Order: sequence, then C-alpha cells, then structure tokens
Amino acid sequence: MSYSLNEIETRAKRAARGAGQSWGMAEETGKATGWLASYHLPATALLADLLTHNDQIAHAQTSPQSLDIPWRAPSGRLCPLASGAALVDCIHMLIHAKCITLSTISHPLLIVPFAAWSADAIKHPVSITWRDIQIVTDGIKLSIKGPKNQLSTPSAPSLTCALAPSIDADAQPPDQRGEVDADAWAKLDAFAHRTYAPDTLQSRELGAGAGGNDND
Repeated sequence: MSYSLNEIETRAKRAARGAGQSWGMAEETGKATGWLASYHLPATALLADLLTHNDQIAHAQTSPQSLDIPWRAPSGRLCPLASGAALVDCIHMLIHAKCITLSTISHPLLIVPFAAWSADAIKHPVSITWRDIQIVTDGIKLSIKGPKNQLSTPSAPSLTCALAPSIDADAQPPDQRGEVDADAWAKLDAFAHRTYAPDTLQSRELGAGAGGNDND
C-alpha cells in the first residue's frame, strides 16, 4: 500500500506514543519512520516489530547508559530510536572522536534518519555500518552498499557511526510517498488505539448526534 509521508509519520507517532514513548520521542519516531519510508525502505515493518519487542520495557532500559564508547543499554540491547536521539545530541563527539560505536542494537536501520539529521547539521556526510551494510547520507541523499536482506535485521552485535569522506554521486534522493506493509500498518494501528479515550455512554450519545434528547 502507498501512503503519503505525512500519513506514515502521523501513524508512527501515534503508535510510538501508544507504546509508551513520550510525546517528544514519539514525534521524533514519526519523523524517522517517514524519512526512511521516503527511500522505500521497510520503516513501518521495522517500527512495528521494535515497538512489539520493547513493549512494557522502560525507556531507560534500552537507552545508552553512558556516553562511554561503546554505547550499551542496561537491558543488553539498545533501542535505535533512543540511541538516535542521543546521537543527534552528541554531534560534537562525532566530529572530534570521528567514530561512535554502539554495542548490540535492535533494528539498526531505524537509527539512520538520526545520522542523516546529524549529517545535515554538520554539513558533512555520515556513514552507518553494521554487519556487511554501509549506508552513507548527507542528510538528503542516501547510498546503500551491502546485501539488502541485512537492512531488516532485527539486531546487530555492533554498529558504527562515523564521518564519511564523501557520498556517491548517484546516491538516492527521497520520494514523496512510501510503501507500507499491510500487516505492519495494522500493528501500528493497534498501538495507536491505546492513545484513544475509551467510549462512554455520554461520548457515544454525543457521537450519534442528539442521542436520547432528540425532540424532532
């Protein structure tokens, strides 16, 4: 199914909030999902899987416990969204240390938008590598090298973010729409429904119009 990036971002944001993220983090999650979807990458499927895996786990348990390299999570597996937010806040480390390593991270593709925003902020290409994958972005375009099946890997034992010398001239620009897996969309919808207020007799009557006070 094809959706606008705004639709994808809104659904992802609501789902992330339903999964327990703060509104601020949920907004970043929505933007990150839309960003990946604009390159026709499996953003919604990975997000649905991540939210399912981290459901009921405290945010602090999957965030970097310190900025000592390599970054690690108290739970043993870093969340790419929490790690991505930390990455954006640590641009100075990327510039000066030139390499940030993360140990055991879930769904590593989901950290790439945050690397892109970092690249845009410092006006320099950034590379993300895990297993046999190398992704380079300047904040707008995206270059991917390596086996495509590793893009959807549920976890990677190590991930490295560093400044890249350059980005390929034929790097991919973003699109205006994204392809969404129907099952993933349904899972995100289920998380999003957690944010909706439960029905009451009064709300049902108001939703039906005049309810029991119809005097026409």
